[in-house]
Amino acid sequence: MEKQKTIAEEVSFSGVGLHTGSLTAMTFKPGPPDSGVVFYRVDLPERPAIQADIDHVVDVSRGTTIGLNGAKVHTVEHILAAIYGLDLDNVAIELDGPEIPNGDGSSQPFMRVLKRAGKVEQDAARKYITITEPVYYRADDVTLSVLPADDLRMTMTIAYDHVAVGTQYASFNVTSETFEDELSPARTFCFLREVKMLQERGLIKGGSLESAVVIGDEAILNDELRFPDEFVRHKMLDLLGDMYLLGRRIKGHVIGVKSGHAKNVMFTKQIKSAYLNGHAPAELVSSVAPAAPALDVNRIMRILPHRFPFLLVDRILTSVPHKSAVGFKNVTVNEPFFQGHWPSAPVMPNVLVIEVMAQVSSVLVITDAPDGDKEAAERVAYLTGVDRAKFRRHVVPGDQIMVEAEMLEARGSTSRIRAVAKIDGKVAAEAELTFGLTRETRQS
Repeated sequence: MEKQKTIAEEVSFSGVGLHTGSLTAMTFKPGPPDSGVVFYRVDLPERPAIQADIDHVVDVSRGTTIGLNGAKVHTVEHILAAIYGLDLDNVAIELDGPEIPNGDGSSQPFMRVLKRAGKVEQDAARKYITITEPVYYRADDVTLSVLPADDLRMTMTIAYDHVAVGTQYASFNVTSETFEDELSPARTFCFLREVKMLQERGLIKGGSLESAVVIGDEAILNDELRFPDEFVRHKMLDLLGDMYLLGRRIKGHVIGVKSGHAKNVMFTKQIKSAYLNGHAPAELVSSVAPAAPALDVNRIMRILPHRFPFLLVDRILTSVPHKSAVGFKNVTVNEPFFQGHWPSAPVMPNVLVIEVMAQVSSVLVITDAPDGDKEAAERVAYLTGVDRAKFRRHVVPGDQIMVEAEMLEARGSTSRIRAVAKIDGKVAAEAELTFGLTRETRQS
């Protein structure tokens, strides 16, 4: 059994924050088992604690800021990446200011100070998110995904229309050794043309050539790069830090094409929705690989009579008959309804969003019939009512609809189900659906 780890003794670090320009002193202390990473603003009354949690992200302006009840900690991604890279689980961090010191713009200064503290095993099992079904995120020209793998691997591609950057690609198995040698030294970067704009927005008050790589109109302004592909490596470092806001290590292959803190956070929330929000079985957060998802598309077609182009469910992630289910629909620009429904500005018809919700919900009413169970095989659920329907945002190509369905009531052949459709963790539509169960011979 792999054990959780924390630092062996207190250590301190101080410096200027990149964006606020504030001088901040930090003290790292051992954290108890299962506490994760917790920041304490000791300069504020009552020393408020802020858990490093993806749900506590309050801003993503050129960095990731977490906050709770008005207290904030800016630019947490580099220190979280260092804690991950050093194989630590539980650390308490006391700050006397609002922002993590920037150091040289990388995770290396944090690695060095935390290594001096040493680390110890704790009497608690480490918990993982073990990816068994892919999670995809897409927005504009950014795509992020995580696929099944035995350990954490990261692959990233970036592309900038600039002679000094261009297209860069990197891929690493993320271990303590590879993080320290290949990722932790990679520094944050910005374009000189952005500096004035960022300063006008009240950012990079603590920026300098010693705290970031600055890219001029034609060349790098710093003396030299630490790696020929330092830019893509830093993007990987940022993503790793943002993903550690899950509070769990991931066993999976993370693949990114371009990225940024806003998209990293949305992707991480999508992983949490799929694996940690009570929808997935407990095994998903243990060090033991979980069972396969409840229903793949072949089993879905054994339950639902729908076929192309009206089968609108790609997979059912979890399903507890007569209780709850979570299913997904990936919306692509090739959907046949986009050809006629606002083709110049494709929007999925809301009636079809309801249909996706109904198809996921119907698995709570009818289940995969065992071979030879003729009566069960003839059961069909008909949608007989839609109540309290609300549509909160458009569904467009590139979206992934996650439907959460919960049984509210079942009486005889009638069932009432609450269904919520979400995009990137935000509600797109919701409704209460009523189904009638009947018997009808179906032909495959």
